[in-house]
Amino acid sequence: MKKNNENIELEKGNIHIVVEIIEYMPNAIVSKTIIKKTTGNITVSSFDAGEELDEKTSPFDMYIQIIDGVAELTINNKKLKLKLGEGIIIPAHSNHHFNANEQFKMISTVIKSGYEE
Repeated sequence: MKKNNENIELEKGNIHIVVEIIEYMPNAIVSKTIIKKTTGNITVSSFDAGEELDEKTSPFDMYIQIIDGVAELTINNKKLKLKLGEGIIIPAHSNHHFNANEQFKMISTVIKSGYEE
């Protein structure tokens, strides 16, 4: 699995087509940063069929929205299928991982503030 992560934000004030921000690459997971701040970030990712991200845990809630294809997501050993247009909040401190039985693209949003309360 190749993982390509481009940490350059999109240009502000320009219209873009979300699903076209990133392309599929053979045998790879590709990510592009839309916005990156100390308080959170928005990233778009493409997964080629057969790719997967290792299980991980985030200290923050993460919102995932599928913008192309179908994703398999496992949260705390519960398998879910997310289709085009569907979204889900992955709770903070949950074990989760993604599996691409077919190609898919997603937007992930992490907000790192507001946990102080």
